[in-house]
Amino acid sequence: MSELARQVGLFLDDRRRENVSPHTLRAYGIDLRQFIDYFSPAGAMPPEPGEFTVPLLREWLGDLYARELDAVTLRRKLAAVRSFFRCLIRQRIIDVNVAKLLRTPKAPRKLPSVQTAEQTNTMLDAAAGGKLPRPTLVRDVAMLEILYGCGLRVSELVGLDLADIDLTAGWLRVRGKGRKERQVPVAAKAAAALAQYLAARETVRGQRAVFLNTRGARLGDRSVRAIVKLYGLHLAGDSSLHPHGLRHAYATHMLRAGADLRSIQELLGHSRLSTTQKYTQVSLEDLMAVYDRAHPKA
Repeated sequence: MSELARQVGLFLDDRRRENVSPHTLRAYGIDLRQFIDYFSPAGAMPPEPGEFTVPLLREWLGDLYARELDAVTLRRKLAAVRSFFRCLIRQRIIDVNVAKLLRTPKAPRKLPSVQTAEQTNTMLDAAAGGKLPRPTLVRDVAMLEILYGCGLRVSELVGLDLADIDLTAGWLRVRGKGRKERQVPVAAKAAAALAQYLAARETVRGQRAVFLNTRGARLGDRSVRAIVKLYGLHLAGDSSLHPHGLRHAYATHMLRAGADLRSIQELLGHSRLSTTQKYTQVSLEDLMAVYDRAHPKA
């Protein structure tokens, strides 16, 4: 094993001990192993960690551009390498994070596509009414209602434990990015759907997870994405619907109804207000569309 590969393994072990989300850990692993592979053509030994230079990394980044990867993917891969080198600096293995000297690829500013409140509620009502018959319907409806009614990330949803639920007080304890905990109020429809599911949920010895798969194990994030897509396709005619789309809808609909941005930031668990402000842009676009349709001088 090369020294570079060994250090990447130690880096991933450190991230695992820091309890980063499984999704983030998986992304780090994929990106850094591809980084090693690029510098190990035909089984050659890659450079030592201290031998990397800006021209060498530019060559790697140029190869990513040549493969026509989108800007978001390029930024993620570069961020993974920067984080790895930053860890090497803390351990005094290298002196300079040369990855920080590379220019970050610009990503196109893209506003999230958001269903209207009417579209979202029509889909949820159709799901609750059994318009898509499934043996796991009660669980699925509870998941959809929690995603939209509480604005959770998919990782936060699958990470919910039974001890995190207090339906009497109307709160969920949620573990977000960086394992930061927050309390989120549960909307009435979401609370009713969750109570119905918990009453029907199979009791599995030692299983703390709220949402279970058909084998009685904790439901995975990929399964949740597939389930949301299924309901979106069959009940809303939208095959692109994903859990984060329901989170976007949660924030945007509250903003339109008059909730202030700081409160939405707390509910979503955003560490920076700038992350929450993209929902303002969505609402402004809606207002401009109304203005264009309604104002006689538009």
